[in-house]
Amino acid sequence: MMKLPSMGSSLFLVLLLVSAFVSGFGKKLPILSFDEGYSQLFGDDNLVLHRDGKAVHLSLNERTGSGFVSQDLYLHGYFSASIKLPADYTAGVVVAFYMSNGDIFEKNHDEIDFEFLGNIRGKDWRIQTNIYGNGSTSVGREERYNLWFDPADDFHQYSILWTDSQIIFYIDNIPIREFKRTAAMGGDFPSKPMSLYATIWDGSDWATNGGKYRVNYKYAPYVAEFSDLTLHGCAVDPIEFSSKKCDTTSQSLELSATITPSQRSKMDSFRRKHMTYAYCYDQNRYKVPPMECVINPKEAERLKKFDPVTFGGGRRHHGKRHHRSRASQSDANTI
Repeated sequence: MMKLPSMGSSLFLVLLLVSAFVSGFGKKLPILSFDEGYSQLFGDDNLVLHRDGKAVHLSLNERTGSGFVSQDLYLHGYFSASIKLPADYTAGVVVAFYMSNGDIFEKNHDEIDFEFLGNIRGKDWRIQTNIYGNGSTSVGREERYNLWFDPADDFHQYSILWTDSQIIFYIDNIPIREFKRTAAMGGDFPSKPMSLYATIWDGSDWATNGGKYRVNYKYAPYVAEFSDLTLHGCAVDPIEFSSKKCDTTSQSLELSATITPSQRSKMDSFRRKHMTYAYCYDQNRYKVPPMECVINPKEAERLKKFDPVTFGGGRRHHGKRHHRSRASQSDANTI
């Protein structure tokens, strides 16, 4: 009989499941009901449970947005949800699925974000990822993407894998961004326990074309649907935690965070076709790229052609830009 490592059997099982999932074998991670893992953050009646608590609807109206938060804080782990976004006119609407400890560490908080930015009718939702560590909000680490599907048509899975050395964002199990810790970053890599949040709110001041288009409440309520809520990691006390308590979890997550050659190919294809902004190449914000940036010449050249002012210091071309329509399902197979 195989001898298990010296840790609790339940923790070992969790780590095996995480490893299996990230390796592409697992779609059997336990799904938590709302009451098992989460609490309402704000929004009163704008948060509604469905399917015996296995699905959550968050809505935004003229009165308020809404949100929920995990009951525990985690130091590293795998966090996932299937999300269906509001349809039609969604300018100014922001749906967020993210990790943060800003309520505890107000001046030096960490954060790992999926942000979904609404748009005017006929224009696609955009997705933004961002990372902060130790209150380093002066260095925005945003990347933005278009998608090969309409996220308001059906549910799609969005996942965050956070280890001691890297962060990987996934969409439908395809890695879209890999962020590695470097020695030069110091404390700017997220390293303190965080809660998982999901919210919908009015971001009219910035979310769509820099605030040009605002939320129009005649289309309210805006409803974001969440299901398949997955929380796997090392739950800790945020004040008295010891990183050693999570050593075994971290080591197992590191092993499961390896991106296979097939996954890497799909990630490269996604970024080539769908990435529209990356902070490392923004020459208006950073004359010298932030210390953790690893410049990919092909990405730099493609973004420069897409937006020569932001990414190349050139003059903006005012000619008609080709607009790529929403891709069909067959396009997804090429990612």
